[in-house]
Amino acid sequence: MFFISLRKNDIIEIDITGFSSEGSGVGHYDGQAVFVSGAAPGDRLQCIIIKAKKNYAIGKIQHILKASEDRIIPDCPVFPRCGGCQYRHISYEAELGIKTQKVRDAFRRIGHLDIIPSDTVGAEQPDRYRNKAQYPTETSGGRLLTGFYAPFSHRVIDCKNCLLQPAEFSDILKIISRWSEKFKIPSYNEATGKGLLRHIYIRKAFMTGEIMVCLVINGDKIFKKDELISALIKANSNIKTVLLNINTDNTNVIMGKTEKVLYGKGYIEDILCGKRFRISPLSFYQVNHRQAERLYKKASEFAVDSNTKTLVDMYCGAGTIGLTMADKVEKLIGVEIVPEAVEDAKINAMLNNTENARFICADAKEAAKKLKDEGIKPDTVILDPPRKGCDSELLSTVCEMAPEKIVYVSCDPATLARDLTILEEKGYKTEKAVPFDLFPRTVHVECVTLLIKNR
Repeated sequence: MFFISLRKNDIIEIDITGFSSEGSGVGHYDGQAVFVSGAAPGDRLQCIIIKAKKNYAIGKIQHILKASEDRIIPDCPVFPRCGGCQYRHISYEAELGIKTQKVRDAFRRIGHLDIIPSDTVGAEQPDRYRNKAQYPTETSGGRLLTGFYAPFSHRVIDCKNCLLQPAEFSDILKIISRWSEKFKIPSYNEATGKGLLRHIYIRKAFMTGEIMVCLVINGDKIFKKDELISALIKANSNIKTVLLNINTDNTNVIMGKTEKVLYGKGYIEDILCGKRFRISPLSFYQVNHRQAERLYKKASEFAVDSNTKTLVDMYCGAGTIGLTMADKVEKLIGVEIVPEAVEDAKINAMLNNTENARFICADAKEAAKKLKDEGIKPDTVILDPPRKGCDSELLSTVCEMAPEKIVYVSCDPATLARDLTILEEKGYKTEKAVPFDLFPRTVHVECVTLLIKNR
């Protein structure tokens, strides 16, 4: 097809027909895809082109000529500049529909799977749900900016009252900002590699109320730490520990590998699905407590029945998902590559008097091979990998172990669909898939999928 490419600063009118995977509205102008942040399907917009490539362009809204029926007035003053939310301008019902379709499209287009996933299980409370936040810092005009990076940048948008975070986090940020400004604690500068304060990291245990405050620093100590600790615990008695995380590397990885405890025990504890869990700074723990409980309940429903004796939990983190099912099986084996998380998993087993659990610190594919060589024959294997999905070698080894069931918990529909196709080629059938919205107002969606071994 022949068309004239758009150019920067062109002004166009365009109908928005869908969303991109990153949450931008998508329309077409003379056959060319145009991506528009803050747009919604059903909008007719006047846009100015701010970036033009051969096959696509990026537009910025100048005027909404006709608003989508799904559009609402955003309730956050920094949306969409901060990049933390993508869907705060549409109704939550519309957002859930988009996420359902995203999973279904991935299953059909990428996996070529017959199954149609269920509707997305929405959150009862789409705001203030996050139990963890990592705020980058930046010093500007003597003030400490804390918030989130603007999209596709490392420019901090100051936001001390994010609607995704508990209200207490806002108060903690303000205390740290006042301390930093009073004692002239410099924030880290990525360009020069100088400065001290890189990120402010806060976790809250929703059931116990305990809060952890961790400063990620480019050094090994902070000035006037006693004043900071005193101000924090005076303002909020639920702050049970304050730590430093040491990260002196020239990297965009947030956390370093070493912590120093300034106050408290260095961890907090929470209760999930009736089990008690210890959470340290590097522990993986689902950020949405209520939705995690619902997701884990569905995973347990898929994974465990009266015939399930041995359960293997790959990518187990601090052991949360497996330990919530341990009472229903004879043997639980958890696998995790992060040593600190494995230690937490062992402690969590003790906290819950779970004596039938074993945890292995190893890469998932190496551990799967080790278990296969040991002759371990699990009835069910749980896969809960990072966003990139599973290594093909791991999938092959899991299939060679021949479990009756595989339960795949995924945070990326595309890599999930890819891996399900591989598992189906190796003798498994995708039976059920249920998406869960653990990250309301963002593009992310989780999915729990059950596969059964072909007979």
